[in-house]
Amino acid sequence: MKRRFALSVAVAALVSPALGQELPANILSATLREGWRTEAGTQMAALELKLAPGWKTYWRAPGEAGIPPEFDWAGSSNIRSVAFHWPRPEVFDLNGMRTFGYHEALVLPVEFSPADAGRPIAVRARIDLGVCNQICVPVTVSVAGELLPGAAPDPVIGAALADLPEPAAAAGLSAAHCAAEPIRDGVRLTSRLDMPPIGPEEVAVVELSDRTVWVSPAETRRDGGELSATADLVPSDAKPFALDRSSVRITVFGAAGRVVEVKGCTG
Repeated sequence: MKRRFALSVAVAALVSPALGQELPANILSATLREGWRTEAGTQMAALELKLAPGWKTYWRAPGEAGIPPEFDWAGSSNIRSVAFHWPRPEVFDLNGMRTFGYHEALVLPVEFSPADAGRPIAVRARIDLGVCNQICVPVTVSVAGELLPGAAPDPVIGAALADLPEPAAAAGLSAAHCAAEPIRDGVRLTSRLDMPPIGPEEVAVVELSDRTVWVSPAETRRDGGELSATADLVPSDAKPFALDRSSVRITVFGAAGRVVEVKGCTG
């Protein structure tokens, strides 16, 4: 008998009547895809989102005007760790602002490491995210389900895993260097990537593993075989902090949907 995964969707903010615009009855639906146990003993599952026509949601680094997704796993059991495998997002330019996300659908593979490999994984998740069309609305979805060992690989999840950004080495990266200098309220980081161009107008996004540190949109420049990206890193207390260069992630967006991910840089 096929298991059913509970879900609920709640619109957390309504649109002002002054806007004269009604929201679709079903902006968003959420499903937890069960997935399968990998050879490494993890459970490869996925959160599947379907949005109303014309609507979009955001990547983990949403850009200048987006709403970053937030995940709360309270109530789950037999989970030691959680890893996300984000498919390549699209670049959206609207009113002079650039954001990153997904149009109308997203299958986000989520890899759970069980604390006890012989027991099912019980998932209880609350996800806060933003969805946008001409307006943006914060939305909360909740999904729940029991993930059992033994299920066959899911081709839908497999397709999402095949759509991840290109590894840096495959894109021709030969070196990644980062230089940091103090600024009044944090650190200015300049990354220099030795890699071939992936388009005429490349855009770089800089991220840290510490999400409490605000990262500005990067100023991206190309000089021959070198791409540079400069971003300001400002912690919540606006004080200087130690930067772990191995935690720096730089994602480069190019032409024809090419996206390259660089993990870590040296001094």
